[in-house]
Amino acid sequence: MSQFMKFFLFLYDSLPPSSWFLVQRHNLVLSSDADEIVRSGIIGEIGYIWKETRIFLFIPILKFLVTLCLVMSFLLFIERVYMSIVVVIVKILRRTPEKVHKWEAIKDDDLELANTNYPMVLIQIPMYNEKEVCQLSIGAACRLSWPLDRMIVQVLDDSTDPASKDLVNAECDKWARRGITIMSEIRDNRVGYKAGALKAGMMHNYVKQCEFVAIFDADFQPDPDFLARTIPFLIHNHEIALVQSRWKFVNADECLMTRMQEMSLNYHFLAEQESGSSIHGFFGFNGTAGVWRIAALNEAGGWKDRTTVEDMDLAVRACLHGWKFVYVHDVEVKNELPSTFKAYRFQQHRWSCGPANLWRKMTMEILQNKKVSAWKKLYLIYNFFFIRKIVVHIFTFVFYCLILPTIVLFPELQVPKWATVYVPTTITILNALATPRSLHLLVFWILFENVMSMHRTKATFIGLLEAGRVNEWVVTEKLGDTLRSKLIAKATTKLYTRFGQRINWRELVVGLYIFLCGCYDFAYGGSYFYVYLFLQACAFFVAGVGYIGTIVPTV
Repeated sequence: MSQFMKFFLFLYDSLPPSSWFLVQRHNLVLSSDADEIVRSGIIGEIGYIWKETRIFLFIPILKFLVTLCLVMSFLLFIERVYMSIVVVIVKILRRTPEKVHKWEAIKDDDLELANTNYPMVLIQIPMYNEKEVCQLSIGAACRLSWPLDRMIVQVLDDSTDPASKDLVNAECDKWARRGITIMSEIRDNRVGYKAGALKAGMMHNYVKQCEFVAIFDADFQPDPDFLARTIPFLIHNHEIALVQSRWKFVNADECLMTRMQEMSLNYHFLAEQESGSSIHGFFGFNGTAGVWRIAALNEAGGWKDRTTVEDMDLAVRACLHGWKFVYVHDVEVKNELPSTFKAYRFQQHRWSCGPANLWRKMTMEILQNKKVSAWKKLYLIYNFFFIRKIVVHIFTFVFYCLILPTIVLFPELQVPKWATVYVPTTITILNALATPRSLHLLVFWILFENVMSMHRTKATFIGLLEAGRVNEWVVTEKLGDTLRSKLIAKATTKLYTRFGQRINWRELVVGLYIFLCGCYDFAYGGSYFYVYLFLQACAFFVAGVGYIGTIVPTV
């Protein structure tokens, strides 16, 4: 019993009977004081528990995460600077693929006549319910400047939509009447998705006469001289298995989201593909706009559908068999960027989940391989997979969207300026230099990439853990010119009716957390860090309400 209660009972026993009413009179006052004391004790206990929890739990965990992020930041910085240095040296020394490898143009005889100087080429165009763009890709493939009897156009149509099937069949018939050898191959299932279609396409008897295979997705439109500029690398350099060209985006100016995509993909081609080709003779096949040596493709085991990145899977296996790749930056192939946020999210899920899952499946295979050097094994496992496909996504989201906002709540922790200013600024500038015309959009690109890092991080963990959506394959929706015109005309009428369907709760939750951290920093912080937090929160809110990638009418 407390000293206070003992003292109260002593006074009660000491009072005469006539004084009992005095006790009753002060009961409420004493009870109120006791409650206040109890409440003060509870608040004190909670404060003590929170203080001890901060010291012994939250702060050590945050210190560990900050240290881990600092290490990842340094590794990413070294990787980006290394690739940039390689590209600068290549440009200064003018080490173009034509100078590094043997390249001679094929004799320009009459293309209408049979010419044995021209190897037999198979052109594969896989598609699935892509009626908006299928005619563009088929038409572009059939217009390639190559002897008509030395190429076969193979349309791998897995479409289930009757309208798409009719368009593909009509387009194939049109070009067949013009003398093009064109085959429309239809499966009765979609087993293996794109990889399954490509694998089935290679099993036809007429493919055996072909030496090389060019692959174009349904929205890709190669220029007529594409084969004439790429095939010579394969003819004169028997160690080369793949020639990859660059993507050129026909709708980059459609909206702000497509401009952001252009910046990221231009850097991918200029830095990652260029440096990999120049130093290691290896890079990830982009799945389209490339030409394969069929012998190398078969030696590597052909197409496999064990992940959603069948192109990268094939490239790594071919590399492990000793084959080399060439990236030709000057050869461009027009294609379309996804212009709706939903389509872009599905695409990024596949592009982030697939490599993580492939890294999980192939690490031991790479380590046990006897045909490549230890240096190339290290490059594959560390540079190509771990840094570029795993670390970059996790670090971007965890550090810039979780750790930095949380740090403002714990003034005991400090993040060095080189990690918050110098390193990200350098990396951002290096990325922006790949698309000089978009330098004024740099802030928007940073905020947008941080938003997308949430989806990429989630997809990366799904791939590493082989969780539920690990094999999810959703064809990236492409609008095409015709459908895009119709959507622009209807945009104003659908803007409000579709608002509820555009809500993305994950973005809203993360945005709210960052916003609250910004408010705390504004009220109690000693710096202007809340400016970044408010901007980043706004970016999450904009994505959360789906107001991104929307096609706005121009009239």
